Amino acid sequence: MIETTTGKKRILSLDVFRGLTIAAMILVNTAGDGKYVYAPLQHSKWNGCTPTDLVFPFFLFIVGVSIVYALESKKADFDNHKNIISGALRRMLILIGLGLFIALFYRFDFQHLRFPGVLQRIGIVYFLCTLIYLKTRQRTRDWLAGIILVLYYVVLTYVPVPDGKAPNLDPESNLAAWVDRAIFTTDHIYAHTKLWDPEGLLSTIPAIVTTLFGIRIGEFLKRTDISANKICGNLALTGVVGIILGLLVGLIFPINKQLWTSSYVLYAAGLCTVGLTAAYWLIDVKGYKKYTWVFVVFGANAISAYVVSEIVPGMLNWISVHHEGTKIGGMKLIYDSVFKPYFSPYNASLLFAIWFVLLIWVLMYILYRKKIFIKV
Repeated sequence: MIETTTGKKRILSLDVFRGLTIAAMILVNTAGDGKYVYAPLQHSKWNGCTPTDLVFPFFLFIVGVSIVYALESKKADFDNHKNIISGALRRMLILIGLGLFIALFYRFDFQHLRFPGVLQRIGIVYFLCTLIYLKTRQRTRDWLAGIILVLYYVVLTYVPVPDGKAPNLDPESNLAAWVDRAIFTTDHIYAHTKLWDPEGLLSTIPAIVTTLFGIRIGEFLKRTDISANKICGNLALTGVVGIILGLLVGLIFPINKQLWTSSYVLYAAGLCTVGLTAAYWLIDVKGYKKYTWVFVVFGANAISAYVVSEIVPGMLNWISVHHEGTKIGGMKLIYDSVFKPYFSPYNASLLFAIWFVLLIWVLMYILYRKKIFIKV
């Protein structure tokens, strides 16, 4: 999606970190049987945070870091800002279009087409953060991030819901859920809830801050006035502070991925910073690069890998057969024939997900070997 280079030098750890994130995203999305999933591979039912809840903010954080590496050298050329912004707008529209295409691929029904989605949020956040990065300094971005997080807390906890309910953080009656129903209607939000959307409109605003944190870390990574070891030390400390702040804020504004609460933003950004710093220190500072290409296969074509992982199950399910007296699609046939009979339910479900990650990896490896890098 975004080149992560400085001159001719590629920041390998960022590609690896992005690749790991995409692999995790595919893994948690394709369990063999949704009834049998190990707890860390499930989203929190509401408040709280599992490893699965961290996958999306990790990706948005990486988008922020990548924006710095892609645009820092171009930012000073004000005459070129128009072209950069138009390119970012084009990418946003493509990502939104891809998200809607995936929804229609599985159910060609405009009357019940889900408008929000993962790719839609990535596109909107990427565009807005590109615009913010071009037109502001880091101090301004810090103030903006802080203001957004405070205002989001105030809005969700003090502003009454227009349908007469008092301010609350309950799944179906909070203000963010009301906004989704009011703007998109229940026909165009997440089908499994019908009353709120995990990628809803209001919760996209604090998601912007997740990417702004990535921009801040990217700016610090590019510093040339201090040593790489000092950069790693400062970033590790920043990450730990973010985690602690997230936990403390969580005492009054619970960590919640569905609402993308301010505490969740801080907590996830802290963990992202620690994770990326560890990868940067090991790979780019210490030079441990031997097997990094395995993850770069995903990282180099991250959006393509995600889109393919969303489409392939539908394509496999075009193949339907009668199995044990029931007509089933290709995905379930593979699960029932190859994994379910030989492993415990939880392990069968996990191994199926791992197999699917490897399948997408092979498809991306073909692109990687041919040096085909699809930039949305």
